[in-house]
Amino acid sequence: MKTKIEEIDQLIKETLTEEEAKFYDDLEEQSVFAMIAGLYKGKNLWFTVVMHIVNLVALGFLIYSAMQAFKTESTKELILWTSGFFVCFATMCMIKIYAWLQIHRNALQRELKRLELQVSSLSSKISEEV
Repeated sequence: MKTKIEEIDQLIKETLTEEEAKFYDDLEEQSVFAMIAGLYKGKNLWFTVVMHIVNLVALGFLIYSAMQAFKTESTKELILWTSGFFVCFATMCMIKIYAWLQIHRNALQRELKRLELQVSSLSSKISEEV
């Protein structure tokens, strides 16, 4: 199956101009680290940075809440510190889920660009034949 995909990619590259072929190569599948680095590019860079700062603050308060929960002797305080722990944990989970959704959005956008490039290539080839 992989050879068929490679053959299709080669056929597409042959129909593209040199500039389009370079752009097509840039749209290849990325590693996980490249996808994470992609979060720090574009218009939402500031939001990603703020999101990670909030995540670190939540981690700090989570650790502090856990330590205070083990030190307390009152049931009421134990419930409050444990609640703080779980709120911080939920906040961190939601931030991580949002980051993964952004990574998947970027991957989907890259695939759509590849598809647009292929459609453009085919339409120019059809117009040349007609």
